[in-house]
Amino acid sequence: MATIEECRAALEKLSENMRGTEGGVRAAAELDRSVSCHVTDLDVTFAGRMADGVIDVRETLTGPPREKADIRLTMTGDDLVALVGGELNFAKAWGSGRVRLEAGLRDLFRLRKLL
Repeated sequence: MATIEECRAALEKLSENMRGTEGGVRAAAELDRSVSCHVTDLDVTFAGRMADGVIDVRETLTGPPREKADIRLTMTGDDLVALVGGELNFAKAWGSGRVRLEAGLRDLFRLRKLL
């Protein structure tokens, strides 16, 4: 089972990956939105902001998110680490329910370029 530190490192790696994107993918990464990632097996939520092509995790909270972020992810720690490490295909994980992504329709269309 992934640790809180491994999950935080995976989110930092995702942010680094986003920073290096170009073109239409870069435009999607430059959304300015609140974000949360609830890691179900650890019952921890990372909350912060996605802006200027990076994710800034500002809080690590016990339990589910306290506020509804614009972009919300829910998954296990192992799935987060595997997803960012390229070992888990986002579309398949989302389609099977292993990963939940909730956002407004316009944001979902822009985010699909990242995923």
